[in-house]
Amino acid sequence: MTSPTKIQPGHLARQAVVYIRQSTPGQVKEHLESQDLQYQLAQRAVSLGWPTEQVQIIDDDLGKSGISSAERTGFQTLVSAVGLAQVGIILVTDVSRLARNCADWYRLLDLASLCATLDLRFRRNLRPAPVR
Repeated sequence: MTSPTKIQPGHLARQAVVYIRQSTPGQVKEHLESQDLQYQLAQRAVSLGWPTEQVQIIDDDLGKSGISSAERTGFQTLVSAVGLAQVGIILVTDVSRLARNCADWYRLLDLASLCATLDLRFRRNLRPAPVR
């Protein structure tokens, strides 16, 4: 469970970003439950203290593979916002939603660390992973 001491006023002053991605157009059409679970993370951000108007959902990459960030404008938007210190927390159901290659994943983690952005991942069983 997320420790309230990890979330500071500085985090709450910035956006909470829910990043949503499914790998193929077929998954977007057929796996609506997975999509719904990802969208529900917006409510989790509100329950953690973010006002609804500060919760941004990035779902531009629905139907796009996570192998590379080159064609994923949503991921690029997320990385830019993190680098500009506009994001207090990133919420995803699983790290594989963010990236399927180490270079993209580590670049985002490095930026998040430098800009004091928290990340919250929900494992498949929906138990929260620790905020980092």
